[in-house]
Amino acid sequence: MATRKRLHIQNITRPLLRPLIVASCDDFRCRFLGLMGQRSLGQEEGLLFRWPKAGRVDTAIHMLFMRFPLAIIWLDAEGKVVDRRHARPWVDFLMPSAAAQYVLEIHPDRLDEFATGDQIQWHEI
Repeated sequence: MATRKRLHIQNITRPLLRPLIVASCDDFRCRFLGLMGQRSLGQEEGLLFRWPKAGRVDTAIHMLFMRFPLAIIWLDAEGKVVDRRHARPWVDFLMPSAAAQYVLEIHPDRLDEFATGDQIQWHEI
């Protein structure tokens, strides 16, 4: 299994209240499993999923087998927020309102730190 890169996420439009360090998720296996099986997620943790091309259906998420809620942030190819929502365990299947190439899954308390139109950047640490 490949090692996931650690990425520091920054909201260029508005500063984040605290650091956000996520793991990259670029391959099929990682995108399929995501955070399933994990018992919890810290407020400064998450995953950044990347798809080969932008779309709505490919970047849809499900919450089956999840034990905790998430904040979902969809980003276009340039890192601009195109949609954002809360996701509930075992209940939600969510698709972005616009094409996305990246999906950021983070602690639900952090959703309000992101708004549609915000510019997001990340760098490897």
